[in-house]
Amino acid sequence: MLFWKKLGKHQFELFADYHQFYLQDETAKGDLSDSWTQQATDDLLAVAPCTIGVGTVRNMKVPVEVIVQDSPPNNDFEKWDHVVDCSLDVPSGIIVVAGCTDYFPDAARIKVKPGGYNARIYYGGLDTLSEDGLEGDDHYHVYLWPGQPRSVMVLKRRK
Repeated sequence: MLFWKKLGKHQFELFADYHQFYLQDETAKGDLSDSWTQQATDDLLAVAPCTIGVGTVRNMKVPVEVIVQDSPPNNDFEKWDHVVDCSLDVPSGIIVVAGCTDYFPDAARIKVKPGGYNARIYYGGLDTLSEDGLEGDDHYHVYLWPGQPRSVMVLKRRK
C-alpha cells in the first residue's frame, strides 16, 4: 500500500483500460458499469457512490496528476480542452487511484481527512492522438478539496 501526505501533488502513470481510470474511497465497490451513460461518456466522467470514473481518449497508459489542497483551484481554463466538476465522498480517508482493471490491493493510495470532497478534472491534449490512437500527449489533472456534495457540471466542454 502506498500513502502520501494529505496535501500536495501526486503523479501517476495509469493504464486507462476501457478509456478510464478511477478515484474512489478504499471501501467503495467501484462499480461504474451502470454509470457510463451516453451523457457520462460525452462528459468524460462517470460517478457512483464514493467513486469517480475519469474518461480518457486513449486506452493506454496516461499521465495523471492528483492535487489535494484546502481550497478550490483557480478558474483559468485557457490551456485545458475540457473541465468537469463533481464530488467524491471519502468516508475511510483513503483514496485509491487506479486504472479500472488494476489490481486494487496494489493500487496507489492517498490518505486524506475523511469526508466530502469536491473534484475538478482538467483534460489536456485531447486532440494530440496518433491515427491509431495509441500515442498522444493527453494528460489529466484532478484537484480535490473539502466541500459539499455537488452534481456533475461541465465547466468547459471539448470542441
